[in-house]
Amino acid sequence: MGSVVNFLLVLDAIIMIILVLLQSGKSAGLSGAISGGAEQLFGKQKARGIDLVLHRSTVVAGVLFFVLAFLSAYVLQ
Repeated sequence: MGSVVNFLLVLDAIIMIILVLLQSGKSAGLSGAISGGAEQLFGKQKARGIDLVLHRSTVVAGVLFFVLAFLSAYVLQ
């Protein structure tokens, strides 16, 4: 049981790393630095399309990571 949970934990960590690397950055070079003040003042539009899917998938993978980490600690004890 413990090895299965640890395997799922490592697999989830790899998936989470890939999802984070696929997301676009918050600033897009110089244009992001210039518009950064305006975004703070007026608010930023929510992510659309694939950015939204990647964001939600990352949140799910993060929650699953913590659940598996606690489960792994509980099983090994």
